[in-house]
Amino acid sequence: MKRISVIGLGYVGAVTAGCLAQKGYQVVAVDVNPLKVQMLESGRSPILEAGLEECIYSSHKDCRLHATMNTSEAVSQTDVSFVCVGTPSLRGGRLDVSGVERSCREVGEALRAKSGFHWIVLRSTILPGTSEDIAIPTIEKFSGKRAGVDFAICTNPEFTREGCAVSDFMAPPITVLGALDPVHLEPLREIYAWVPGRVFETTLRVSEMVKYVCNNFHALKVAFANEIGVLCKEMGVDAKAMTEIFTSDTKLNISPAYLTPGFAFGGSCLPKDVRALAYRAKELDQDLPLLGAIMASNEAHIERSIEAVLRTRKKRVGVLGLSFKAKTDDLRESPMVRLIKRLLGEGLQILIWDPDVMLGRLVGSNRQYIEEEIPHIGSLLRNDLLEVVRNSEVVVLGTNAFGGEALRSALSPDQIIIDLVNPKRPALLNDQTSTHGLCW
Repeated sequence: MKRISVIGLGYVGAVTAGCLAQKGYQVVAVDVNPLKVQMLESGRSPILEAGLEECIYSSHKDCRLHATMNTSEAVSQTDVSFVCVGTPSLRGGRLDVSGVERSCREVGEALRAKSGFHWIVLRSTILPGTSEDIAIPTIEKFSGKRAGVDFAICTNPEFTREGCAVSDFMAPPITVLGALDPVHLEPLREIYAWVPGRVFETTLRVSEMVKYVCNNFHALKVAFANEIGVLCKEMGVDAKAMTEIFTSDTKLNISPAYLTPGFAFGGSCLPKDVRALAYRAKELDQDLPLLGAIMASNEAHIERSIEAVLRTRKKRVGVLGLSFKAKTDDLRESPMVRLIKRLLGEGLQILIWDPDVMLGRLVGSNRQYIEEEIPHIGSLLRNDLLEVVRNSEVVVLGTNAFGGEALRSALSPDQIIIDLVNPKRPALLNDQTSTHGLCW
């Protein structure tokens, strides 16, 4: 069983040390604050957190948990070091990683005098690239040793909430482990062999980023719920009853639906309903910036797609997909229509293929919309996918409604592919073809 040192006795470090010791590991905790070290050494928790006092008391009583102010002492006695120091905000929002850098320097100095392979696990919240750009070079500099040969850097972001951090640690919904080489994760697989939730093994950068994605999404949900609550109150709507109904939909509302990066939203519902609610908020003199920013964010994403095509400096562009959603012929507020209209305005030559869009079949507001946006659309549409692809220098993928093999056979290595819809699609062409995505 691996021996563990935990550097930093804030909320994350104290919970990590106490819970791992409770799970039977020999743990040595490190902190620069002598009071925290004294408290842990006497079997008391340095922070107020439900259930942590019991974990620390029993583990200290059984001689599994100790504390010191000496990083070198802790590293020399252990196999794996968890870095759990804080990463607060500086003025302007920049992340302060000086604590992480200092801890890596101290670990490096300790490793200079230590024999045997050592694992350093960054549990602090750090931006993508920190492990590779700061942690590894710092430890190599002060240890005189090489990453991957004498030590390994891994990442293990925490997903615990203050007030229920112990229960979150003991029953995590997910456990994320990152490394440059999956072999380096072996001790972490052993340490977390007991976890009930799914364990993800991934790269350092994905592991670093996922914590930020989670926290920003949580913040987004809080802000969204609060803005909706304000509108409900102003319009005489029972927010509690509305929320109960809204959250009961686990197919679309509380689910992975709409959370895969891709192209902009469109259609006859989302744009008009977002605008209507934002406009109503203005009528009520309510400042709801999140709701007001949704359409602006969507517009910016369409602009990114337009710029991606224009940056190629090619003239002949084939667009696969015209409707706002595959397997429909609804063109109303389709972001693909917006993209094509702009590209035509820039003087590009456009050919379009969409198996579900036939002008002769369009009626009502759907037909009126496309005639107003692109009145000469009929001259651009083609029924033959291969004709569109073979006559284009750039191919824009705006739909999944085609066979991969059919497309592959029509593409040539000198064509540029811009994929707007599906980052999970397998490679469509040979290695020589240039493929770009907006979010991947």
